[in-house]
Amino acid sequence: MTKLQIDQAYIQRILPELLAIASPTGYTEDAIAYLEQELASLGITTVDQTRKGALVARIPGKSAATPHGITGHVDTLGAIVKEIDSDGRLVMSKLGSYAWNAVEGEGVTVICVHSDKRYRGTILPTRASVHVHGSAMASLDRTKASSFHVRLDEKVFSEFDVIDLGIQVGDIVAFDPRIEINTNGFIRSRHLDDKAGVAAMLAAAKAILDAELIMPHDIILHFSNYEEVGHGASAGFPADMTELISVDMAAVGAGQNSDEFSVGICVKDSGGPYHLGMRRKLVAIAEQHDIPYKLDIYPYYGSDGEAFWRAGGDVAVGLLGPGVDASHSYERTHLDSVVATADLLGQYMLTE
Repeated sequence: MTKLQIDQAYIQRILPELLAIASPTGYTEDAIAYLEQELASLGITTVDQTRKGALVARIPGKSAATPHGITGHVDTLGAIVKEIDSDGRLVMSKLGSYAWNAVEGEGVTVICVHSDKRYRGTILPTRASVHVHGSAMASLDRTKASSFHVRLDEKVFSEFDVIDLGIQVGDIVAFDPRIEINTNGFIRSRHLDDKAGVAAMLAAAKAILDAELIMPHDIILHFSNYEEVGHGASAGFPADMTELISVDMAAVGAGQNSDEFSVGICVKDSGGPYHLGMRRKLVAIAEQHDIPYKLDIYPYYGSDGEAFWRAGGDVAVGLLGPGVDASHSYERTHLDSVVATADLLGQYMLTE
């Protein structure tokens, strides 16, 4: 039985680096470039980009005829400038699914798509000051986009002042991740969904390559860039691929079986059950190698594996990932969960 050495220091280095790169859905070029560079540093040079910008790498094994795939997404939640108000505030449209009050008060960077100029600001409700609005603050409908805006940290008093900065409709609003890695192993940040999973993918590949182990099948590492809007991994895989592991966060909270200290194996989500054979395979691997795991069901959740199925992908799909508390808000996980995810991925890569 092969014991993999998952490099925890490597995870603690690359995860905050990746989290710090703004990559809301539709603006992922910088994160994809980072991943391509990181793969090269691991010695993985068979890498291509799909036409829609996903990154696909191939690690050779004994057999190239029936590759197995692993996909995780680098795109995150964010927003896009929808309107510029007459007072110089920015109205937003969501990129991905979240509650507006989950980002209330968050610092943001507004990225000018055509010039790459960047401006700082804050997401605020339209009634933000108790000294100005009094009790009217409480009656604000925090479910509507029109109840929130970006207050720019610039001397702007009109829409024309904002336009003079180079900001226009369609520019990106990236939320501050606010990364904190504590000495006790807890990791707090936005966008752990799914950058913690991506870090686990890289750590698994590193463990196998460092140990010079030969996998029974070629492994396809697929990093998608449109998962948060539902079609990320719908393309980009070889036609002869037979299995696919979707790596995404395991949702932690009331009524869930997942936790922040093990790897979650999803049985069913909003799209229905995952492949029973893959579930059995992942559980058997975890138990054989004493990897802590939890089985769970996520009723308000979808994955890249389902995106590939819906696009006609004829493969067996399984889903696993690190446990993340407060998903699509200010998230938290633990290093133990990321390591367990990397360990299960690595052992899967070594399994027939």
